[in-house]
Amino acid sequence: MKYLLLPFLLAASSIIPHSSFSAQPNVLFLIADDLNNYLGCYGDVRAKTPNIDKLAARGVKFERAYCTFPLCGPSRNSMLTGLYPNSTGILSNAQIFRQTIPKQLSLSQAFRQQGYFAARIGKLYHYNVPNSIGTNGHDDPGSWELEINPAGVDRLKEESKIFTLTPGQFGGTLSWYASPESDEHHTDAMMAAEAEWVLERCAKQKQRPFFLAVGFFRPHTPYVAPKVPYYGYYPEAEMPVVQGVTEDQADLPAAALGSYKKEQDKLTDDLRRQCLQAYYASISFMDAQVGRVVDSLDKLGLSDNTIIVFTSDHGYHMGEHGLWQKQSLFEGSSRVPLLIVAPGAKGQGTVAKSPVSHLDLFPTLTELAGVKAPANIQGQSLVPMLKDADVLGRGWALTQVVRGGNFNRQGAAPAKGDKGKRFFGYSLRTPRWRYTEWDEGTEGRELYDHDNDPKELTNLADKAEHAATVAELSVQTRAAAKSTFPADGITPELKDDVWAPNLTDP
Repeated sequence: MKYLLLPFLLAASSIIPHSSFSAQPNVLFLIADDLNNYLGCYGDVRAKTPNIDKLAARGVKFERAYCTFPLCGPSRNSMLTGLYPNSTGILSNAQIFRQTIPKQLSLSQAFRQQGYFAARIGKLYHYNVPNSIGTNGHDDPGSWELEINPAGVDRLKEESKIFTLTPGQFGGTLSWYASPESDEHHTDAMMAAEAEWVLERCAKQKQRPFFLAVGFFRPHTPYVAPKVPYYGYYPEAEMPVVQGVTEDQADLPAAALGSYKKEQDKLTDDLRRQCLQAYYASISFMDAQVGRVVDSLDKLGLSDNTIIVFTSDHGYHMGEHGLWQKQSLFEGSSRVPLLIVAPGAKGQGTVAKSPVSHLDLFPTLTELAGVKAPANIQGQSLVPMLKDADVLGRGWALTQVVRGGNFNRQGAAPAKGDKGKRFFGYSLRTPRWRYTEWDEGTEGRELYDHDNDPKELTNLADKAEHAATVAELSVQTRAAAKSTFPADGITPELKDDVWAPNLTDP
């Protein structure tokens, strides 16, 4: 590949000073797929994630970070454009943002246009997993100068051996396999090797800064990881099964359980344990690959001038509330890990507890690097929190989903009159509360007190003693939801659709 040497912009005076260097900082953007907060650094006592934990110790861990939409396509397009899904027009997996807002600059494209070498390895925009592994998937070509798409045995050889709840399906259903093949034969390990190669080339041409994005496929289903050593970390008999599901669901509106899939009725407790074991094993396998990439950055002498980001596209349920996978508005589905290591920042090993959003990555990274960002991005810069983890910032994060048709629990037919009805659910997370409205409350409300109920087991929305809190948070949620739309107030995808919400005052 022919590399062009371009003049560099001086870092803006408002960014964190980099006393040890004068060039613009590099960016290493690491993202996992379908990863929740089952990580040691987030307090999970079971997880074996030493490399991600070490990364948290050298940067700022955002304790309450949230996606904008707990589904791969909408979430990734939102994060990489700095716009809410209502502004990108991406509310499903089948689209890319160039189809709805073709002139919008993506995050890496903004860096690329200002002289950065922008490279992608693996999944950044949406891929159909596992079928799109080894291809560009739903990628955006304008975002990258280099695209690398390896495919390992987990894609090319082992499909017929994978256990799945739905025969012939793997990506959208619960499925898993303990592979006899060692790390180097699997896609994520191949991506780590490619990242080492790219970093070696970048180390030889330090005159030009880089934006390297590595999108790991694990732990996305099918949960395929080498049996040795990763499955051995998590004995099946020690895997917990969520209890009290029936009691937990009793105070929930039907829409809250709309991500439930009928196929999950096939799960026995033994299968639940196997599924959790495989998910954890996939996390530990992915963690090992993160370690390889970061170690390479360190060995090549690039760390002192490289911003490192680690996150996931959204959270993921493992039986909580009787739900599995994603697309709920509970904490488990909406919350994501977010770690940022910024050279010269004072926040090494600190924890920022104020709620933040994926949207905040675009303005944060461009400010840190002195790169000009589009004027219409909708997030806040997290640079103040990187300097002082106690900074409040916006103080809330908003997550949304779409419900429609068959949204009732246990896969039952929709209630009479609801067939074909589609509506939004919006969930506002503040430091203490999670408040959720379904179709402006007509399909139900939820309120959870995280100071006393971190597992969100008791819905307080209908309790008289919390009426004032519900009223206050309803106003705040609707105002936040209005801010997610573009200037004309209509999602690009919905210009001719009648189901866009009114978002009227309560």
